[in-house]
Amino acid sequence: MKNKLSMILPTYNEALNIRPLIDEIIKYVENIHEIIVVDDNSPDGTAEIVEDMIKSGGYPFLKIERRINKRCLTASIQKGIDISTGDAVGWMDCDFSMPPKYIPVLLSLINADYDVAAGSRFVLGANWRGPKEYRNERFSEVFLSKAMNLFIQICLDHRFRDYTSGFVVAKKEVLKKIRLNGDYGEYFIDFIYHSLKLNYRVVEVPYVWMPRRAGYSKTGTNISDYYKRGVKYIFTTVRLLTSNRF
Repeated sequence: MKNKLSMILPTYNEALNIRPLIDEIIKYVENIHEIIVVDDNSPDGTAEIVEDMIKSGGYPFLKIERRINKRCLTASIQKGIDISTGDAVGWMDCDFSMPPKYIPVLLSLINADYDVAAGSRFVLGANWRGPKEYRNERFSEVFLSKAMNLFIQICLDHRFRDYTSGFVVAKKEVLKKIRLNGDYGEYFIDFIYHSLKLNYRVVEVPYVWMPRRAGYSKTGTNISDYYKRGVKYIFTTVRLLTSNRF
């Protein structure tokens, strides 16, 4: 059975990316059920661009949810999940680092009866070094991310490789059982861990990372930013290890 896909795009200051991203998603995903943009009150007019697209009448599947005076990636994604109406729900970053051409692959695995299909930068066939001209400047980021994911694998479950992916399609029934919990990337560690513990069928799909097309990164731009993020990942991992939920 083919699942109807609800694709969630959490945005904050993505005015330069949002229209081309939506256009590229519908280029690769035929008959998409809905695209839900959840915008955290972007001052750059991201929401207004989406509203204009909706008013044009050319995007009947497009919806906008504006969160005023709020800014939290996890809460934005969860809001999108709560209002989605598809059988499968996916989400991704809105900067083109996660190419939309991989969405049909993720969805096909859900249609093949996997419960969670995640884009992965660390399985065979993936490439997170990016194009050659970006590889030197991203060496520290790649090294730290790989080291962090190895730590999480050892502590939690070695069957999954990219615990900080954030590029995923999952059955709606899974997301009804597991609500997202965490500040930024920690939510994905929590989500995958609980998916595995509940014995859902989880699969990783290799993808080639691409540099942000426009705008600025919210993840971090220097070693200090990655260190602060890493501390939160470690805290989340320890919390899950000592949790009595299961």
